[in-house]
Amino acid sequence: MLRFECPCCGPRDHDEFRYGGDASVRRPAHDDPDPEAWYAYVYIRKNPAGLHREFWQHVTGCRQWLVVERDTRNHVISSVAFARTSQA
Repeated sequence: MLRFECPCCGPRDHDEFRYGGDASVRRPAHDDPDPEAWYAYVYIRKNPAGLHREFWQHVTGCRQWLVVERDTRNHVISSVAFARTSQA
């Protein structure tokens, strides 16, 4: 089981959180007409072995969106930060 150190609520089990996707993907500009850019944003993802930045929301706690840095090989969490202040 994963345990997150929520900045507001302290240590919590992962079942209190909802996965929100890859935090390293950059959204194209709202007015970008390039369909390839939007296709890549929506569908193309890497499958890294190692450190990975992910969005998670603390749905049964403070409701904050967080950026969690997790090692995909062993699920060790190295950092948790508010998404609103993190450089995703």
